[in-house]
Amino acid sequence: MLKNPLISESELIQKCKHGDLKYLEKLYKHFYGYAMGVGLRYLPDRNDALEVVNDAFIKVFKSISQFESEKTFKPWLRKIIVNTAIDRRRKDMKLLYQADLETAGNVSTNPGAIENLQASDILKLLNRLPEIHRTVFNLYEIDGYSHEEIGQMLGIPASSSRVNLSRAKEKLRKTWQQENGIYERTS
Repeated sequence: MLKNPLISESELIQKCKHGDLKYLEKLYKHFYGYAMGVGLRYLPDRNDALEVVNDAFIKVFKSISQFESEKTFKPWLRKIIVNTAIDRRRKDMKLLYQADLETAGNVSTNPGAIENLQASDILKLLNRLPEIHRTVFNLYEIDGYSHEEIGQMLGIPASSSRVNLSRAKEKLRKTWQQENGIYERTS
């Protein structure tokens, strides 16, 4: 809901479709907090997230005339923000060292500790993950993309997406256990 009850979200979007700068600004202000929340999941540096959010809003403003009014705006906006963040990550990932999957060690698939985490705990721990793991975790677990879609978005094989998700979960589990004084028994 808009803070100003004089105009509904659908009316706001209609006015934005006509290019009214006053209403484009209102749209930006109304969805800024939501957009930053999405951006910060992919880019923990606030300045980077702000840059992605602003770039995403530019895309929204340029293509708002194509938005189908009978649909909900938030998912459309989220998809633009996620794709903009992924584009940014893709540029950054070219510089990252990617280990050869064939030489990678076995990754545990025991999700027990992960299932006990609260969403706020996961979000705090996500910032400790390497960028590729955090990005894949966000895309798969939070935004609901398939491994095939993630692979296409990031320019990696779907199998790499699966491995990176497993590694992210394992690192989250181990970090959470260390922070909570829980240590695995070794046989």
